[in-house]
Amino acid sequence: MLWGNIAAEGWLELLPIRFICFEEIDLPIDSNDRTVWKVAQSKGMILLTANRSMKGEDSLEQVIREENGADSLPVVTVGNPGRLLSERAYRNRCADEILAIAIDFELYMGVGRLFIP
Repeated sequence: MLWGNIAAEGWLELLPIRFICFEEIDLPIDSNDRTVWKVAQSKGMILLTANRSMKGEDSLEQVIREENGADSLPVVTVGNPGRLLSERAYRNRCADEILAIAIDFELYMGVGRLFIP
């Protein structure tokens, strides 16, 4: 849905933005958060998620706390995934914030996690 919003506004012609699924990079769908974060970082990808898990040594929050450095790309977390699916205005705001982050991603290096919108 976010991809559709961004494409409809013509941004794909201006910015090299792609949304990549796990299977496109041969990452098992049941990979733990630590593996997903490390793969995203190694491939220079900003991780977009609705994951807020703080349980366990491989939870996304724990991984960010332990592994994040000044040169780490941010994890972008959708604040309310239910609204993303059901409310166009909310989806538009999320898409706008993703675009802002993508345009100036260098400003967000090392921040860990960004919640949108």
